[in-house]
Amino acid sequence: MDPALTDFTDLIGSNIALIILAVVIFLAVSSAVRIVPQSEKYVVERFGRLHSVLGPGINFIVPFLDRVAHRISILERQLPTSSQDAITADNVLVQVETSVFYRIIEPEKTVYRIRDIDAAIATTVAGIVRSEIGSLELDQVQSNRAPLIERVKESLANIVDDWGIEVTRAEILDVNLDAATRAAMLQQLNAERARRALVTEAEGKRRAVELAADGELYAAEQNAKAKRVMAEAEAFATEAIARAIEKGGLEAAQYQLALRQVEALSQVASGAGKQTVILPASALEAFSDAFGMLKGRATGRGA
Repeated sequence: MDPALTDFTDLIGSNIALIILAVVIFLAVSSAVRIVPQSEKYVVERFGRLHSVLGPGINFIVPFLDRVAHRISILERQLPTSSQDAITADNVLVQVETSVFYRIIEPEKTVYRIRDIDAAIATTVAGIVRSEIGSLELDQVQSNRAPLIERVKESLANIVDDWGIEVTRAEILDVNLDAATRAAMLQQLNAERARRALVTEAEGKRRAVELAADGELYAAEQNAKAKRVMAEAEAFATEAIARAIEKGGLEAAQYQLALRQVEALSQVASGAGKQTVILPASALEAFSDAFGMLKGRATGRGA
């Protein structure tokens, strides 16, 4: 036998206890230290019972007594889009598509209180959606989707809280109708559009009539104002003439009136195609009066 091999065998035989001890210490240390990733939590059991939950970072457990029974991801999860039938308060069958986002915040509740968390949440969402839609009419479901989503989220959060879950989002993606209901709604929509068009046209005609009436009223008011101004001007002129006559200007007024008559007759006589002019007796008197007044003024000036 090779002397070197014999020496190595003797060395191992004499230090076997130390080697076994070193291996045991290494295994103990490696099993006592647990490095948990940031996106996970570890559920530790001791003798088959829940002992602790390890958070992200370096953690220590008792070797050979404690074991990591569950590694739970705490990242946000999305349930597959699900579809369920529901009946509204006005007896319309709708098909609702929903989606839920959640994350596990207390792994010890999730692993020991519920087996299939995704299926449990999907079933709960279906029941809540049917209940909420059953209390609303179809028009309310279509127009008030945001409040409906908020109520579904609140109801779901109250239920899944016992499972250590936080619901981050609950969405109603679509509300589908059958072909017959869709056709009836389209007919109703067209009728509503026609009614609105008729109402708009009637309101336009009524407004046009109102504007026309307002225009006529404004014109009448302006005419009345003009007539009032003219009447006031005539009254003022008449009053001024009356004052002048009262102060001794009667002869002057008669003279001016006679001149106006003479001028009017001159314009008649100078018209085109006028060969013969018939003068009334009052016109001759007007000429006589005018010449008489002129003569009287000339005599007065000479004196």
